[in-house]
Amino acid sequence: VCGPAPGRKGEGDREAGCSYISDVNATMEPWKEKGRMMEMLQVDRLYEAVAQRGPVCVGLDTDPSYLPEGFAQPGRTAGENVFFFNREIIEATKEAAACFKVQIAYYEALGLDGLRAYKDTVEYLRAQGLPVIADVKRGDIAKTAEMYARAHFTGELEVDWMTLAPYMGLDSIEPYAQYMRENGKGVFVLCRTSNPGAKDFEYELLADGRHVYDMVGDKLNAMGKAFLGESGYSSLGLVIGGTHIEEARQIRARYRDSFFLIPGYGAQGGTAQDIAQYLSAGNGGVVNSSRGVLLAYKKQPGVPFAEAAYNECVKMKEAIAHACAEL
Repeated sequence: VCGPAPGRKGEGDREAGCSYISDVNATMEPWKEKGRMMEMLQVDRLYEAVAQRGPVCVGLDTDPSYLPEGFAQPGRTAGENVFFFNREIIEATKEAAACFKVQIAYYEALGLDGLRAYKDTVEYLRAQGLPVIADVKRGDIAKTAEMYARAHFTGELEVDWMTLAPYMGLDSIEPYAQYMRENGKGVFVLCRTSNPGAKDFEYELLADGRHVYDMVGDKLNAMGKAFLGESGYSSLGLVIGGTHIEEARQIRARYRDSFFLIPGYGAQGGTAQDIAQYLSAGNGGVVNSSRGVLLAYKKQPGVPFAEAAYNECVKMKEAIAHACAEL
């Protein structure tokens, strides 16, 4: 039976409008002392995190409606309530998750208040040295792409990884290369996605017999050779959905040095047995679950929401480990 995370903070509230910045400053000093970690490529940090804590990626796709009854305080804004919920989830799950993915759309939908919650969330994660992925799926070129890279790899919204969409070509990826080379940042680029609509374009056959997703993956994998880390994986990773399993082993074998971000587990229908085929000895990728973790309390009556999220992460981690061992 899974218990609460060691050292998990309680679910008590704070005064409305108060800042957590003092908490962040307090945790930044030991983080700054970890010079080796700061110098590592993000892909090597992520590889180590998976080796230590398993491949679970907690998706903080937090809609205000996901907050349990009574958690939201009337003296707080919607964004503040979302952040305090995120903070409890992070504290509960950080020992059972390799990384966290923050989907910016949920925060943009709340306007400036939501973007403050987004900023506070990524700052809180990075202050603790927890790998964080900005799920922003940027896809423009030239100067616009340079501005996207600057926005998410420096300054107030700085993260470790970004998701990108490659439809406009490799010149939509190149502006991020500077941050990958000089700062060790990483990108996950859409390749073969988990949604049903993947069949509309990604599975179309080319004249040489490859699928469109094969062509995209081949070009990105070749580009990624310039960013290999000590782990053997590239800082240019691929988004590979875990819901279409027919070609799973082929994709893993084809892109041996590409680190995968694998959506589709749980709510979208992907199982541990499906997901295991996209990993390599239990590593080489992270497996995202958003609603499955955030709403786990609805399937665990009487269990506090943060503890339920931890239980779900452990259950997911153990199921994937068992499936990997059976391959």
